[in-house]
Amino acid sequence: MAEQLNVQLVAVEEKVWSGKAEMVMARTTEGELGVLPGHAPLLGQLAEPGQVRIKLAGGEQLAYEVAGGFLSVSEQGVTVLAETATPASAAQSS
Repeated sequence: MAEQLNVQLVAVEEKVWSGKAEMVMARTTEGELGVLPGHAPLLGQLAEPGQVRIKLAGGEQLAYEVAGGFLSVSEQGVTVLAETATPASAAQSS
């Protein structure tokens, strides 16, 4: 089985999503960032407006609109701490 990331997406008021993922993609003030297992530790400020996408095993992808906050990558995994995080609409490609 492929190595996976431990991911936590947390908004100020609640834990939004937590689990295992193959990849996390987010837009930071430095640009688009993709995090795979084994990524070097980093701390990035989320761009506003921004979106965090979580790619799960099997190809499913979750997307959340986020405002404010940070993305942290450590040996323990990826933590996204946002002021707000809401599921992105599934009808974006229309």
